[in-house]
Amino acid sequence: MTTLRPFTFDDLFKFNNVNLDPLTETYGMSFYTQYLAKWPEYFQLAESPSGQIMGYIMGKVEGRQHNWHGHVTALTVSPDYRRLGLAALLMKFLEDVSEKKRAYFVDLFVRKSNQVAINMYTNLGYIIYRTILDYYAGDEDEDALDMRKALSRDTKKKSIIPYTQPVRMEDLHEADMQ
Repeated sequence: MTTLRPFTFDDLFKFNNVNLDPLTETYGMSFYTQYLAKWPEYFQLAESPSGQIMGYIMGKVEGRQHNWHGHVTALTVSPDYRRLGLAALLMKFLEDVSEKKRAYFVDLFVRKSNQVAINMYTNLGYIIYRTILDYYAGDEDEDALDMRKALSRDTKKKSIIPYTQPVRMEDLHEADMQ
């Protein structure tokens, strides 16, 4: 049986089995501690009965007015525990927290090439809102898809009307203010 529990600072020293995977964006320790300190309610862990970390989600709440939303910063499940529904369970958790925060929607960014994740998010009710050009830097820059799911506060579903043109990273803030 899987246990969902709040992520703690001690877990930062035990989650390499989940993070050391080519599909997972790994951040520096200060990034994780900043999120944990600022948005602890958005940082959740899935744990096996033996105490092994199976996966986690971290996010935040941000924006203003009709752009007030929950954001999935990272969602990852250890390869040993994939295809058990853990990602969907963790996403439901973050959506519920965002509902309690009175957010209009939840969004996330995913690599355009990560079709497995795109399919999973689509099955969870997310739509492709827009493309962000060259979002992921590396040997070959890669575009991201900004995927969104409207929450109950967005009764007219205005937050999920897709953009028809891609945007650049430097235009993200400006595009969100329109």
